[in-house]
Amino acid sequence: MVTVTLPFGDETVDAELPARATVISRSGGAGTGGGLQPVGDLDAAVRAALDAPLGLPPIREIVSPSSRVVIAFDDPTVTSFGPIRRVAIDAILEQLAEAGVPDANVLLICANALHRKFSHEELATIIGPDHVARFGDRLFCHDAEDVENIVNLGVTPRGYDVELSRFAVEADLCIYINAGLHLGFSGGWKSIAVGLSTWKSIRHTHHPDGMSMSVLNNRMHEVLNEMGDHAEAILAKRFYKIECVQSSPTKIAHVWAGGVSETRAAALKVMASRNPPRRSQSEPSDVVVYGLPAWSPYAVFGTLNPILTLISSGLGYLGGYIEALGRPGCTVVLATPTPEQWDMEHHPSYRDCWTDVLPVTRDPYEIMHRFGEQFATHTGYIDRYRNAVAFHPVHAVLATHPMRRMKHAGRVVVAGANDPAVPQHIGFETAPTVEDAIRLAESTMGADCSVVCVN
Repeated sequence: MVTVTLPFGDETVDAELPARATVISRSGGAGTGGGLQPVGDLDAAVRAALDAPLGLPPIREIVSPSSRVVIAFDDPTVTSFGPIRRVAIDAILEQLAEAGVPDANVLLICANALHRKFSHEELATIIGPDHVARFGDRLFCHDAEDVENIVNLGVTPRGYDVELSRFAVEADLCIYINAGLHLGFSGGWKSIAVGLSTWKSIRHTHHPDGMSMSVLNNRMHEVLNEMGDHAEAILAKRFYKIECVQSSPTKIAHVWAGGVSETRAAALKVMASRNPPRRSQSEPSDVVVYGLPAWSPYAVFGTLNPILTLISSGLGYLGGYIEALGRPGCTVVLATPTPEQWDMEHHPSYRDCWTDVLPVTRDPYEIMHRFGEQFATHTGYIDRYRNAVAFHPVHAVLATHPMRRMKHAGRVVVAGANDPAVPQHIGFETAPTVEDAIRLAESTMGADCSVVCVN
């Protein structure tokens, strides 16, 4: 037997796997630049990047005392917990001051897209309380439903709508701080074309077949690159980017400044060297086993719910293991207590999706077709998105997209659920333990079925 310790909500659980099982290590930096050395002096590294930008002159050379400047930054859902945002803002403000740009001409915008808005107290944890106090009401979160402050820039050659924040569009210079990449999923034009945009634009990438974490040949970023190129052509100006690769969730390994495409190319070169395609790492297995921690980027400062745990994280953020390591029709074993709890302050539409949508259909394509517009235009929840701290109502529907992985997996067995009715609500099977779940798989796939565990 092989004993492994798996994440299990707020705790861990030990499981005994068959001797034939293959165990693959999941490092804390998985999906980032895990294994890279962090920079020794982050302040110096950021300033060096700003002094030698890629594709654009230094900031101090392209602004004047009358310039209006927007500094946008990744919201707290981006799992970068170090001081990169604060350090980058400091360094940018220094260059602006050198050019004579007063603070009054500068706005700080949290690029939360359809995520919830964050309070100044919450933003202080990522940009520092000094910047919160210094900027006051010139620090705010993007509002994707604020029609008066959204600009429609038309459509790209392939028909993608491009809408952006008026503040970013009308600024003489818009600078975006990316706090770190997760594989090929984040960074690049996604920061701006999603973070500072609207559902009308975001819908072109946020559908079941649109999202991709591929480092190279990323279908999502092909669309976003077209949107970014279109925006710069229409506006006859370039956006400025700070792009980072992390060595861990708290440390930065590389930082670049300059044009969006140039900094993206530099970051992807590093990411490709650190994260080879997972399909090349193992022969496909009959059973794929992994544990789910009590974590979701969408529950920062909040509480998990079953959709975030089982679907968004279980099949989404961690679900790449299914197609990477499992053969078509494989059994997926998820170790998680998955309690049924609902954060009605931050995720009010999620419960509606759980009770009213998932019992009707678990097909993400049908969900989008039948319920997407209904959720996207829910006036009550939109008001709570705009004036409180709720996620945009359509976000609950988007969180069901990873159900598409059920086209590859034959079944999902949740091991250790506090209430088996919770995973059964979305068609998952249950077992008391990981060992029981594997035996359940063996009963249909054979006693010698291959097992891989991500530990």
